[in-house]
Amino acid sequence: MAEHQEYSAEDIQILKGLEAVRKRPAMYIGDVSSRGLHHLVYEIVDNSIDEVLAGYASEINIVLRMDGSVEVRDNGRGIPTGIHPGEGVSALQVVMTVLHAGGKFDKNVYKVSGGLHGVGASVVNALSEWCEVEVHQDGKVFYQKYERGEPVADVKVTGKAKDTGTITRWKPDQEIFKQSIQMRMDVLRERMLELSFLNPQVTITLKDERTKEDETFHAKGGIKDFVKHVDRTKISLHKPVYISGEKDATPVEICFEYNDGFNENLFSYVNNINTVEGGSHVAGFKAALTRTMNNYAQKNNLVKSDKISLTGDDFREGLTVIISVKVPEPQFEGQTKTKLGNSEVKGIVESIMNEQLSQFLEENPPIGKRIVEKVVRAAEAREAARKARDIVRRKNALENSALPGKLADCSINDPEHCEIYLVEGDSAGGSAKQGRDRRFQAILPLKGKILNVQKARLHKMLENDEIRNIFTALGVGLGEQQDLTKLRYGKIILMADADVDGAHIRTLILTLFYNHMKDLIEAGHIYIAQPPLYKVKKGKQEHYAYNDEERDEILKRLKSGKKEDDEVVEVGDGDMVDGAAVLDGQPLKGIVLSRFKGLGEMNPDQLWSTTMNPETRTLLQVRIEDAYQAANMFETLMGDAVEPRREFIEKNATYVRNLDV
Repeated sequence: MAEHQEYSAEDIQILKGLEAVRKRPAMYIGDVSSRGLHHLVYEIVDNSIDEVLAGYASEINIVLRMDGSVEVRDNGRGIPTGIHPGEGVSALQVVMTVLHAGGKFDKNVYKVSGGLHGVGASVVNALSEWCEVEVHQDGKVFYQKYERGEPVADVKVTGKAKDTGTITRWKPDQEIFKQSIQMRMDVLRERMLELSFLNPQVTITLKDERTKEDETFHAKGGIKDFVKHVDRTKISLHKPVYISGEKDATPVEICFEYNDGFNENLFSYVNNINTVEGGSHVAGFKAALTRTMNNYAQKNNLVKSDKISLTGDDFREGLTVIISVKVPEPQFEGQTKTKLGNSEVKGIVESIMNEQLSQFLEENPPIGKRIVEKVVRAAEAREAARKARDIVRRKNALENSALPGKLADCSINDPEHCEIYLVEGDSAGGSAKQGRDRRFQAILPLKGKILNVQKARLHKMLENDEIRNIFTALGVGLGEQQDLTKLRYGKIILMADADVDGAHIRTLILTLFYNHMKDLIEAGHIYIAQPPLYKVKKGKQEHYAYNDEERDEILKRLKSGKKEDDEVVEVGDGDMVDGAAVLDGQPLKGIVLSRFKGLGEMNPDQLWSTTMNPETRTLLQVRIEDAYQAANMFETLMGDAVEPRREFIEKNATYVRNLDV
């Protein structure tokens, strides 16, 4: 029995001020990795967007500084600077240092708003090494600086101002963000582009002083441009359908179009917040789309066969839709705000959609007919896929074996402690089978590139051996029969060569999961293995580097400890990479640098110690946005539309190195 310990009133801690944020940052920003780091920018920008929604701001400028700090500037009204009646200090200091303080709680100040909890600016301040705010207001410049959330001095006037607005500068705290404090331009670009589509009245500039990149985002067409952007790699079947209206002080905007693909792309927003889990506004759209389109098809006798019944899934195949609603008092599920709970919004969206879509279809019969024809083909394909699944199940039953012959399974049956490696190529699969821990690691080798899932319907995919092997090994089923409780492995790890072909295969499999097994990604089951690129050897020492920076660090470390009488470097065939064992133009004696061309080059022991051993390996967990970007990139490079591919090549041609032709 455990030794009794005193537990008294003195043991109850009260975290005051912003101390709670620094103690548990993940409660406020999700995590302290790259996602949480960039969330700091979103919090400040969202405050500026609220000024745009209120009609007081039209410009937002973001600058990434050389030292890792960030500046966000808007031309809104500026944070109030007068003395707060309850706190006795400037309202600016209250907003920056007190949780749940802000103007978003008063609907006379902001009719709609994304920041509903009053924690945005104060959380950014709390998690920064330093933060400073400039407010241009009433012809004056008000200024205050903070260090790790604490004011350095009172708010003071530092000059005269000809304009109005707020400028926030901060440097993320390395004590909190231990991985890195460097913001990534590509990550911020996605969100700023999204905000410009949702708010056509704003112009957003994003500048990176480190790389001299500079971009401006302004979408006059609003969400119509958003739909075109999402479908830029697809062939559209008709012009975008735009629907807008307002009911009970809730403005609704919807834009959609059908393309020649088979996947649904639905993006929903409430007060500019991406509700990735949907909610009542999405439910209203889906109900209205299915009912209105079904009524139109029946009324115009467009479904010839009595054997076909059209379902909601059929109406959403090849559909790209943006749903944006502005709700005065939104009720979200948790601080993450990923699902809208207001039940009344479903009826509002449904009625506006029903009325305006019916009118559009009556005025545009050729488009209506084209859409219904596509939906009927989707229903026929769904029925074909059902029959294909039945055949696969019967075949497995006759063979009395549901598992692929190529699968080297593990001995443990508890999914929580099991993992499966989807390995590129039989050679690497052989090394992985020999090097693995057979108790909990299963290996499924994949032969070459799998089927292009962007261009294949479900029944065609089930005819592909490699894809069928993946689904069968995982055990969760597919489509209507998919059941995550039957998942046989808690970790599904993609392991491919660190080259162009390996990246292609990873992208294909990620696209497969994103399009047909999205629940696996959202539940956090999908990972990417990180095999090393280089081996650096000096005497009996062996070091592995996973990128060029690590390679150079190892070379520097070995160089500093080398002796004058070291033997001349031995360079094997194919070991010459960026001047093998050459650092800063100087040859390094006694050091052999080799690059792994593929996983098959590594012996089982090397593969285990670098890539498969849970004690030493590095795994990247795939998030839904990573898989979406992979699927989007795959469509850009492999889709039918030529223009996006040409744009990508022209933009990135200057970065090509070691082109293999």
